[in-house]
Amino acid sequence: MDLLAHLLNGFATALTPHNLLLAAIGVTLGTLVGVLPGIGPALTVALLLPLTYAFDPIGAFIMFAGIYYGGMYGGSTTSILLNTPGESASVATTFEGFQMAKAGRGGAALATAALGSFVAGTLSTLALTFVAPLIANVALLFQPADYFALTVLAFVSVTALVGRSLLRGMISLFIGLFIGLIGIDVLSGQARFTFGVVELLDGLDIVVVAVGLFAVGEALYVASRLRHTHEEIVPVRGGVWMTREEWRRSWRPWLRGALIGFPLGALPAGGAEIPTFLSYALEKRLSQQRHEFGHGAIEGVAGPEAANNAAFSGVLVPLLTLGIPTSATAAILLAAFQIYNLQPGPLLFRNAPDLVWALIASLYIGNVMLLILNLPLIRIWVLLLAIPRAVLYAAILVFATLGVYSIANSAVDVLVMYAIGALGFLMRRYDFPVGPTVLGVILMPLAEAQFRRALSISQGDLTVFVRRPLSLALLLAALAALLLPYLPALIARLRGQPTTGGRLIFGEGRED
Repeated sequence: MDLLAHLLNGFATALTPHNLLLAAIGVTLGTLVGVLPGIGPALTVALLLPLTYAFDPIGAFIMFAGIYYGGMYGGSTTSILLNTPGESASVATTFEGFQMAKAGRGGAALATAALGSFVAGTLSTLALTFVAPLIANVALLFQPADYFALTVLAFVSVTALVGRSLLRGMISLFIGLFIGLIGIDVLSGQARFTFGVVELLDGLDIVVVAVGLFAVGEALYVASRLRHTHEEIVPVRGGVWMTREEWRRSWRPWLRGALIGFPLGALPAGGAEIPTFLSYALEKRLSQQRHEFGHGAIEGVAGPEAANNAAFSGVLVPLLTLGIPTSATAAILLAAFQIYNLQPGPLLFRNAPDLVWALIASLYIGNVMLLILNLPLIRIWVLLLAIPRAVLYAAILVFATLGVYSIANSAVDVLVMYAIGALGFLMRRYDFPVGPTVLGVILMPLAEAQFRRALSISQGDLTVFVRRPLSLALLLAALAALLLPYLPALIARLRGQPTTGGRLIFGEGRED
């Protein structure tokens, strides 16, 4: 009953005109950035962080959640009509969606994507409502050693399971850990890696890092690729709706997508990329029209899009209850919490119940808004694809510069942002995943503090990390995550068979 009372209070807060307006702005902006190729929700939230300093936290997070949600849906439009995913989680949608559009069935593909997103989004938000408080209560039992082990699991999972190269993932992670160490050591008072620059004594502002990596880095990379890409927009013919047969073939993939997306989104290496590919593979295996796959099977759009949106609510579970982000956008949301002096984790449900429940209630509302907004206005969203890319990315750079300068009126911050942006560009250019870097920057202070606290309690005894069953289990899970991609090759070698495949890849590791 307490849970329902909290949820009703959340609806009372989220349904105020002010917060409804912010939710509408969020889902509209999210859909817009999802539609535009190369601009994902991580970039948009990072870009808007400096502007929300004057907002109340509840309003800001309702808007951010709308951006994340809208971005998840908006990516399907470019996947289906342009064969170019707006963000990485929409890659699987391109396989069948673009084929449907070329065959004159783009309206049905867009409709099943929108309705599947609504169904899966609602079911996963329902699961978040009941699961998150339970996990928060369990997380209250965590001690410093457990928290350190959990951060190690997050580091290893995101680095080892996602991305084509373990070495590149590790380098990306250590870049983030290094940036997270810059500034004064709070225990010893010693300056670390500041190189005599006074402005670095307080460490690098996470907003500067996020905007540099995601906004500047992404804008430079996409701009550098403009001459190498050719875009063909397939027009939407006829109405945006489905036939009875398409309804019959869609509803089961929607439900299966929700069941895959929510739990996998909640895992340390979750995000939305892995569930969408798993959903596509499952639908291809279960479909009675398997021969249509590769030529425009509607199940191949319905399942991945449902998994995509369900994963978003799953991502919020570890973020809100443990303070652990499992995707790049979740890492930016964690940075936003820190800006408002809020620490996501088990105590968040006790210390800021108004914010948490208003955020969850806003997900239900945003889901309805997206359904109303997207289907009738799909032709308007398609027009956005005609915006010249050069104008778009130049505007992003101007917006990023003004936003970062406005934080502290510091030219050093702007220079640091562009330096990190150049680093982000090089990382994309040479296929280094950006996610581990931002995870390292954000979680390094937490990992360091919990490591020192655990050693202080145990009077310097390192076995404290393996004496507690929970911390030992988490460290073993991290070891398993490190070995899992090599498991097929190891089994083949033990059986004396030739190893045909290389390392397993669970995701490309591009920011979502």
